[in-house]
Amino acid sequence: MPYYRPIPRSDHARPAGAMPLAGGWCWFDTVEVLDRHAPASLMPAAELPTDVADHLTAPRAAIATLDMRQPQIMGILNVTPDSFSDGGLHFDPEIAVVHARAMAAAGAAILDVGGESTRPGAAPVAIEDEIARTAPVIAAIRAQTTTPISIDTRKSDVARAAHLAGADLVNDVSGLTFDPDLAPFASLHALPVCVMHAQGTPETMQQDPHYDNVLLDIYDWLAGRIEALTALGIPRARIVTDPGIGFGKTRAHNLLLLQNLSLFHGLGCPILLGASRKRFIGDISNTPLASDRIPGSLAVALAGVAQGVQILRVHDVTETRAALDLWRAVTFARAQ
Repeated sequence: MPYYRPIPRSDHARPAGAMPLAGGWCWFDTVEVLDRHAPASLMPAAELPTDVADHLTAPRAAIATLDMRQPQIMGILNVTPDSFSDGGLHFDPEIAVVHARAMAAAGAAILDVGGESTRPGAAPVAIEDEIARTAPVIAAIRAQTTTPISIDTRKSDVARAAHLAGADLVNDVSGLTFDPDLAPFASLHALPVCVMHAQGTPETMQQDPHYDNVLLDIYDWLAGRIEALTALGIPRARIVTDPGIGFGKTRAHNLLLLQNLSLFHGLGCPILLGASRKRFIGDISNTPLASDRIPGSLAVALAGVAQGVQILRVHDVTETRAALDLWRAVTFARAQ
């Protein structure tokens, strides 16, 4: 079975016949053909099968009011005492709400609220504790801003409380496999979902991650989840995909995924990239403290945008917004 990876470009010199990538800012006229049993090869985009071309080129529907024709920033709000990146900096609800308002003002198009750390080795959090951490904060944010809110959870009861408090999207690191009631709940309430790939659970995922073919294995897994969710009544237009950087992946796996992110446009859904401040960035840039990884995080974010990634999940909204503004000005030769 062949897989087709569009080779994305955003150069202003665009040849006749070039195809738009997911209706966004990138275009492509060449495709890399990948196969589990044959060497990779190149082919003109004009020779793509019609159904594949449709998935690669069709504009993505807005998700929770976010326009997928341009890169969007998802601001991370961890209301946990043990996050890898901020160590409980926003665990206090009042501080969390202030930070949420600051991220929205700085350019976050959506705020992602999570009450359970999913760093490598993290233990599960009781449902009642996760609800107590997230629902009041979401309600307070909703009372003060119209910015869309996502709930970062694997659990239907947590999602239910978050939705009642004002959350607009469910972001699940297990790809809606942890709790069998979560997908039906999202379907019933017409909630968009973000389906992330992870190999194993947070407690075990970094012990010995391995794949037959990391790109194609993850692509097939995400395709299977999309098929299962659409069968439950969640249309493709309400599904975001996330290859799960750092979740059951080695540094080599992460880099290969980042190099080939455009492959996942073939799923016909927007792509979310969540690499902000992660360990592989620290390893490569020699920044052991997560808070020192802003430059590396920006480099990875812009590499994702260059491949047409629609949503960047980040800790550092102000810096990411500035980087995107400069990228857009240089790429399209116009001031913001």
